[in-house]
Amino acid sequence: MNDIAANLYEMTAFSNIIADPTFLVMYAIAFILLYLGIKKQYEPLLLVPIAFGVLLANFPGGGMGIIQADEAGMVSFVNTHGVDTMRNIWEMPLHEIAHELGLMNFVYYMLIKTGFLPPIIFMGVGALTDFGPMLRNLRLSIFGAAAQLGIFTVLLAAIAIGFTPKEAAALGIIGGADGPTAIFTTIKLAPHLLGPIAIAAYSYMALVPVIVPLVVKLFCSEKELRINMKEQEKLYPSKTVFKNMQVLKIVFPIAVTTVVALFVPSSVPLIGMLMFGNLVKEIGANTLRLHDAASNSIMNAATIFLGLSVGATMTTTAFLNYTTIGIIVGGFLAFALSITGGIFFVKLFNMFSKKKINPLIGATGLSAVPMASRVANEIALQYDPKNHVLQYCMASNISGVIGSAVAAGVLISFLG
Repeated sequence: MNDIAANLYEMTAFSNIIADPTFLVMYAIAFILLYLGIKKQYEPLLLVPIAFGVLLANFPGGGMGIIQADEAGMVSFVNTHGVDTMRNIWEMPLHEIAHELGLMNFVYYMLIKTGFLPPIIFMGVGALTDFGPMLRNLRLSIFGAAAQLGIFTVLLAAIAIGFTPKEAAALGIIGGADGPTAIFTTIKLAPHLLGPIAIAAYSYMALVPVIVPLVVKLFCSEKELRINMKEQEKLYPSKTVFKNMQVLKIVFPIAVTTVVALFVPSSVPLIGMLMFGNLVKEIGANTLRLHDAASNSIMNAATIFLGLSVGATMTTTAFLNYTTIGIIVGGFLAFALSITGGIFFVKLFNMFSKKKINPLIGATGLSAVPMASRVANEIALQYDPKNHVLQYCMASNISGVIGSAVAAGVLISFLG
């Protein structure tokens, strides 16, 4: 009976958890993320799969945790015969990865590490995005470029404290507030850091409703936040009028893809797929089926696989170390500095312009569409119930998507 009881005990996960209590830390993190996604509704489509992936990865014996390859592509694992093995992951066929390393590693190395999912998700984002607010307020799109400040500031700071230039670039790109871009850049430059960087990028994207108000309150006065964009438009009406917006919306993705491809070719996988998704949306009835697939079934499936597998990278070994802590801190700084950069660029602009701009528009120069714009609009309404800034914030917010992808392409070109 004692032997049976001992065997039953060893069969459970309790013995491993008691031997290594750090699993409890990971469970706590998973439950906090689930709470934020379900109760607080912070980007639940992203946060719930990621949080559940964290939970799955940290049940000892479940075999759902991602085994990260090192810089040379080598993975260490115990094979099905109980022998410690060291293999190059890129020399293992997919069926062997599934058999030896488990389902989640199969998904991760097939869809994430190959760089397949980020462009696919960008296609879906493009199919869901309306570039109209940006095209109608083109002068506001420059704030999407200013908000990339955090990327390059943290890149330099990370190099100064000991990260390699490639690692620093992968860390800095978190400041773009774009999960697929962060994953794509990290795959190209520092694949061994993919797990913590992806987690940091998506976590901070989900925490936009917390971080944006925090930074705004630090750097914006009540007077600035009360600037009413519609009143400014009445006082200083725009001289640029587009006669055929529909034609412009169709030409825009084609033109942007061509220009970006000529000047920053390494951005094409992201920008090209973003603009293709948008193009099939704007063409209308003739490409309705393509738009429906890109924005619904394909996008949803990609989000599920990406969320679960990114969450599964958060094992105790991969997450609870000083490098990961540095990435979490550095990612937060990059994110906050990007918001700050946009705000201060608006302040600078207002010093020389009669037509004032609400600094919330600069704060939304991130790539977190449309969450950042919604949050900014809620802040503006707190100070003036008639001050709806959503469409103006969307102009810089959407340009931030393009800006972060181009910034990623520049970093890949210089450091890849």
